[in-house]
Amino acid sequence: MIQIKNRFNDNVLKEVDAENLCGADLREADLRGANLRGANLCGAYLSGAYLSGAYLSGANLCGAYLSGAYLSGANLRGANLCGANLRGADLREADLYEADLSGANLYGAYLYGAYLSGAKTDDKTLFSPYSILPEGDIIGYKKLADGTICKLKIPAKVKRVCTPVGRMCRAEYAIVISGTGESRIKDNGTIHYAPKKKVVPDSFDPDCRVECSHGVHFFITEQEAKDF
Repeated sequence: MIQIKNRFNDNVLKEVDAENLCGADLREADLRGANLRGANLCGAYLSGAYLSGAYLSGANLCGAYLSGAYLSGANLRGANLCGANLRGADLREADLYEADLSGANLYGAYLYGAYLSGAKTDDKTLFSPYSILPEGDIIGYKKLADGTICKLKIPAKVKRVCTPVGRMCRAEYAIVISGTGESRIKDNGTIHYAPKKKVVPDSFDPDCRVECSHGVHFFITEQEAKDF
């Protein structure tokens, strides 16, 4: 059994069977930190529910309505979210490793810092339909290890990717316009930056689901690089 609490005064409103919540009406329920591992929430109505830090590993949320739900920091590893409505949901820092997002609606979902490595998507999975990266030659900015802001040119022919998770981008390679220093790479090595140098990473990962992976990382505005 799990307790549904009033999010304003922490009073228990009701207790429900965590084993089978299929189709349950849990809109705006306070389930912060709840242990719902492997729970059957298929088709459950969780609009606006508070699930921050909840343990939902392996849970069946197929077709669940999670629009506007608060899932920041939730453990959704291996969860079945096939066809779930996550429109506008707060998924900051959520762990979605190997979750099934086939046909899920993530339009407008806040995915900053979310871990999507290994998550299953298909052509019906809906993310916000825009990319912050323009076509053609672009200028990017990167903060080096000593805080120096390095200005980069990303030529038109260079592969580049941004993610639905945040505003950090990465490229197959870049040409340094200004800024000298070093930056750590994913496998704990370093790469040197200097004007006119072509910076080539150990490899390039085109998977848009992964925010931090192989490639030359950059932001498209100098202020974002400074704030990073």
